[in-house]
Amino acid sequence: MRHIISLLMENEPGALSRVAGLFSARGYNIESLTVAPTEDPSLSRMTVVTSGSDDVIEQITKQLNKLVDIVKVVDLSGGDHIERELMLVKVRASGKDREEMKRMADIFRGRIVDVTDKAYTIELTGTGSKLDAFLGALEQGVILETVRTGASGIGRGERILKV
Repeated sequence: MRHIISLLMENEPGALSRVAGLFSARGYNIESLTVAPTEDPSLSRMTVVTSGSDDVIEQITKQLNKLVDIVKVVDLSGGDHIERELMLVKVRASGKDREEMKRMADIFRGRIVDVTDKAYTIELTGTGSKLDAFLGALEQGVILETVRTGASGIGRGERILKV
């Protein structure tokens, strides 16, 4: 089962490699990983998407809590949460296809952020499945390049990850 693990960690050199090393050493796969500073400059927030049974996720959480740099760990999948991912996709758009590509971006609530004579760059945010659906709806050979950030998540309502 897919899990989104969110953690607060000291904003120190090597902290990211210790977390990645923990996953690697135990054979756990990281599907996506995002890290950015928080409102507290001494802390960063990391979001790791991984898959595993409840026992595996519990083991990962226990191991993460043992790392010196880790302040707090939460499995967001254990409750209500909001999940988003950003994707930039450069697509072929020339001639009569330009209007169709703009319509597709509108349907998925995407935004065209760059325009050239032959291409559009479209920005989309949403769940991974929404972004996959957009890519699946495009004709074969239209996609020139794709960049995705990986998932970020936050608990809904009163559920917070804070020291």
